[in-house]
Amino acid sequence: MNLPARIPKKAKRASRWRSQAHAAFVRSHACTNCGSMAGIEFAHVRLGSCAGMGQRPDDWNAVSLCKSCHAEQHTVGERSFWKGRDVGAIIELFIQGSPKRFEIEKVRKEREGG
Repeated sequence: MNLPARIPKKAKRASRWRSQAHAAFVRSHACTNCGSMAGIEFAHVRLGSCAGMGQRPDDWNAVSLCKSCHAEQHTVGERSFWKGRDVGAIIELFIQGSPKRFEIEKVRKEREGG
């Protein structure tokens, strides 16, 4: 006698929006924290993103950070790192300038139920 077939596990978050074009656009800007133009990385922001533990948020929830600031963001934690700054407004500026702006807005609207 054999066990019945296994039920496949669903991906943690199959609906995560990803875009290499948006990531490249974000990385083409100076560090949003210190203004450095060297070693810029695409840094996801989890604050307010509804991404769970161990999950990356959608690619539109990201900013440009230099390697040093990105490491600090992970070391001190996002709440401490962004304290006193409106990271949501910074993310919105990246979305408004993105080559994928209309795609981002469409997906966000669909998720809101509209």
